[in-house]
Amino acid sequence: MQRTGRALLAAMTGLMALLVLGHGASRAEGEMSILVGYLERHVPPPPVLSNLEETPDDLGLAGARLAIKDNATTGGFLNQSWTLSPSIVSPQNDFLQAARDLLDRTPYLVVKAPREDLLALADMPEARAAILVNASLPDNDLRGEACRPNLLHTIPSRAMLADALAQFATKKRWTDWVLIGSKSEADMALADSFERAAAKFRLKLRERLSWSFEADMRRNAAAEVPLFLQDAPDHDMLVIADEAHDYGRYVLYNTWLPRPIGGSEGVVPSAWSASVEQHGAAQLQSRFADLTGRDMRSVDYAAWAAIRAVGEAVTRSQSAEGETVRAYMLSDEFELAGFKGRPLTFRRWNGQLRQPIPLTHPRALVAMAPLEGFLHRRNELDTLGLDQAESGCDAFEKER
Repeated sequence: MQRTGRALLAAMTGLMALLVLGHGASRAEGEMSILVGYLERHVPPPPVLSNLEETPDDLGLAGARLAIKDNATTGGFLNQSWTLSPSIVSPQNDFLQAARDLLDRTPYLVVKAPREDLLALADMPEARAAILVNASLPDNDLRGEACRPNLLHTIPSRAMLADALAQFATKKRWTDWVLIGSKSEADMALADSFERAAAKFRLKLRERLSWSFEADMRRNAAAEVPLFLQDAPDHDMLVIADEAHDYGRYVLYNTWLPRPIGGSEGVVPSAWSASVEQHGAAQLQSRFADLTGRDMRSVDYAAWAAIRAVGEAVTRSQSAEGETVRAYMLSDEFELAGFKGRPLTFRRWNGQLRQPIPLTHPRALVAMAPLEGFLHRRNELDTLGLDQAESGCDAFEKER
């Protein structure tokens, strides 16, 4: 009987999936069928010093799959069916053609792709009426002068992460920083964000060092790192800008001075961590582990939040039309329960999802930013990242 019920449910789900039409949703006898696309450019991971932690092959996609299951669970009571259509594009294949194929079927795309692909997609004529959600790129200017009106962001910006660490350091009175960053483009951008955050919260950046070692740190860290830091000025906190989480691991416990470490190692600000357990997060962590056999990571969480945000907007607006759903997502009525203790909302001036930032180490949550005492005239979550006056985004003018 149980098998028969499951077979019947699978058959019904398949039938409803066939009803998905060009605008991403259709109705049949009062039922609404919604298709969400997941579009990823496969990028081989760069070489790193250690292979202890491999990047999951389904990073991001796993979060999208869990969100579709969550949407389907809620939608089962509301005559909704939800379907995910993943498209993983290899480096040599046409990313924009894959995007067109999905946009012919739905206006809802969750995107994990390099910057040039993401912007080219957002500028496509076929994507003008789409809702594109960036689930992987933390570039500050995508929320600023390079923003696009059809592009939302559920992954936090580098500025949001850096501001979270700066609030924590301010609260702890670790006011003097030394910053380490490599010469990679991503690390330089992250280091710039930490420098900006230090100035914003009136911390002192005593020195910014450049990591340029070519030696095998697995063998030489104990000798090389203390010498590297020996001449650094006295400081309260050592901040590491290592977006690939590559060399920073070798700095811990090898410093010249006994100082706390934050940033990419030590106390780490992120969208999500396996250490987050409060506000129902343990239940989300458990469901994700049951689905994938691993811990949820930040990009997984961002993809999950993207699809759950669409699901919430469809349910509340009682519409699956892209224009209506987008308007609701950017409205004051929209809220997403994101297992972070506060409702998540979108900034109407640049499409960024407001969200608390957990500061964690591998085994525990240390703090959740924004911290108590950091106030804002509109929303305390806007103390993290680019506020309206400083974003430089004018693509969302009519939403403000």
